[in-house]
Amino acid sequence: MNDKLTRCPWVDLSKLDYVAYHDDEWGVPVHDDKILFEFLTLEAAQAGLSWYTVLRKRANYRKLFAEFDVQKVAKFTPKRIEKLLLDPGIIRNRLKVEAAVNNARQFIKVQAEFGSFADYSWRFVNGKPIVNRPRALKDFQATSKESDAMSKDLKLRGFRFVGSRIIYAHMQAVGMVNDHSVDCFRRKEV
Repeated sequence: MNDKLTRCPWVDLSKLDYVAYHDDEWGVPVHDDKILFEFLTLEAAQAGLSWYTVLRKRANYRKLFAEFDVQKVAKFTPKRIEKLLLDPGIIRNRLKVEAAVNNARQFIKVQAEFGSFADYSWRFVNGKPIVNRPRALKDFQATSKESDAMSKDLKLRGFRFVGSRIIYAHMQAVGMVNDHSVDCFRRKEV
């Protein structure tokens, strides 16, 4: 890690995996449905928790959720869900685990309707990232009119754990919103 780089103010430099996530992934535009499903699932798991809590469990989520193969997750049975709920490698919240399986099923329907989940989701930002100009922690927003609209539409389509805050975090993670602070070295790169 290059300690001379300026990063977003929320990055805890003592957590190298958190720094790596910020430096390599956060805010990079994603158009791959598998990755979009992964982030949608992980952001929903985060509800009420810190992102770092989920990030530390990400490898376990990948293993237990079939590498985020949406077709496989959509077929998870109640018995499989019960088995998942016994594994401390994930957030063992029944509603969140059941939502992941439900959301996989809804995700497939969106893919069928729009050709891809990427085509569906990116239309909420007119196909290109929204670029904000946060300078300090107080400048980072938690929702937007775009996340409100996408959240509302996802809920109408039967998705769960997709409130506007969760969707805004998802939009940040997958680069639909560039919220790197104005002095962050990654801002211009993404």
